[in-house]
Amino acid sequence: MSQNKPLYMILAVAAIAIIGFLVVSQQDKGPAGQKDVKLGIVFGFTGPIESLTPPMAEAAELAMSEVTESGAFLGGTAVTSVRADSTCVDNAAATAAVERLITSDGISAIVGADCSGVTIATLQNVAMPKGVLMISPSATSPALSTMEDNGLFYRTAPSDAREGQVVAEMLMEKGYKSVALTYTNNDYGKGLADAIQSNYEAKGGSITIVTAHEEGKGDYSAEVGALAQAGGDLLVVAGYLDKGGKMIIQGSLDAGSFETFFLPGGMIGDSLPAAIGADLDGSFGVVAGTDSPGAKMMSEILGGELGPFTGESYDAAALIMLAMQAAGSTSSADFAGKVMDVANAPGEKIYPGELAKALKILADGGDVDYVGASAVELIGQGESAGSYREILVDGAKNTTVGYR
Repeated sequence: MSQNKPLYMILAVAAIAIIGFLVVSQQDKGPAGQKDVKLGIVFGFTGPIESLTPPMAEAAELAMSEVTESGAFLGGTAVTSVRADSTCVDNAAATAAVERLITSDGISAIVGADCSGVTIATLQNVAMPKGVLMISPSATSPALSTMEDNGLFYRTAPSDAREGQVVAEMLMEKGYKSVALTYTNNDYGKGLADAIQSNYEAKGGSITIVTAHEEGKGDYSAEVGALAQAGGDLLVVAGYLDKGGKMIIQGSLDAGSFETFFLPGGMIGDSLPAAIGADLDGSFGVVAGTDSPGAKMMSEILGGELGPFTGESYDAAALIMLAMQAAGSTSSADFAGKVMDVANAPGEKIYPGELAKALKILADGGDVDYVGASAVELIGQGESAGSYREILVDGAKNTTVGYR
C-alpha cells in the first residue's frame, strides 16, 4: 500500500510551516518591521562599587521603558536592555563582556562602562574597533577628556579634573591645611589623586603622603600603618566604597590614626556609612549631582533623593535614543554625531519624563536641548560640564548639605 500523502495535505503542512516561520521572524520586530533595539548596560554588578550599580541600571532602563511605551521611537520600535558585568576593576573581563554584547547580543550602543579603567579598556579594545557608541554615566578619569575615541565616547558625569578643584576648595574652606591621601591603583584613582594634589598644593595645602592601594586585598594593615605614620589632619580616600576604601577607613579608625575622612565620588553611597556606623559621622565629600529642576523631577519620578550616578545613567540612555531618533538610524556610524546636537542648544528643553515629547519633536524635524536629570551640557570632547553635591555623614547616613 502506498505511503504517499495526498497533495492537499502536503500543501497544508507547507502553509502551516510558512506561517510559523513568519510569526517567529516577526517576534522581535516593531510595527514597521524594525527589530527591537538593544542597548548594553555595562556596570560593575560585582566588585568594589556593586552597591551602586543596581539603581544606576534601573534608571537607564526606566528611560528605555519610557521611550518604548511612547510608541514614537523610530516608528514604534521597542528598546530593551542587555546587562553585562564590568566588574569595575578587571579590564579583561569587561572587554570580554562587551565583546559578547556586540557580537552575540547585537546591541546598538552601550550605557557605560562605569569605572574609568574598564571604560578605557572596552572603548579602545572593542567599541572603537567595532564602531559602537558608548556613553558613560560615571567614568570620570581626566584621561578620557583627550583620548582618541573616533567620536564614539561621551559621558554625563564631569571629569575628575573638575572634582580635584572642588575637593581642594572644600578642604581649605573647612580649615584642613595638612592631609594624607590614598587612592585606588587604577586610572580613576591615579587621575583623581593627581587632580586633588595639584589643586590642593596650589592653594597652600600640604599633603603628608600620597600612596596607592590595590583592590581585593584581605589585609590593609601595611597601608594603614604608612598613612598613620605620615599623619595629617584628615585622610582623603580616593577609592571605592565597597572594598579597599572601606577597609582602609575601618583600619584607620581601629588604629586611632584618623577620625575624619574626605570621600570623593567613588566613596559615596549608602553602603559605606551603613558598614562603618557612627564612627564615620563628621566625614564629608562630594559626588556628581545638581539641584536643577530636572534633578527634582527625577527625584519625584523615583520617589526619593537621587542616588549616586542614577540621574546620569537615565540621561546616558536618553541621549543615545534621542540621537538615534534624530538620525533615523540605530547604527552608531549614523547617530554618534547627533549626540552633541540633542544634548545642547538650540531646541526645546527636555526633562525627565518628557522623552515622548522629544521623540515627536525630532520626528517632525525639530530640535531638542536635552537637560535631563543632571543638567546635561556637553563640552569639549563630549563630556559634562558638571556640578557636585556636597555630602556630610551624619547619623550614619549620607546627607546632602549643598551644591557646587
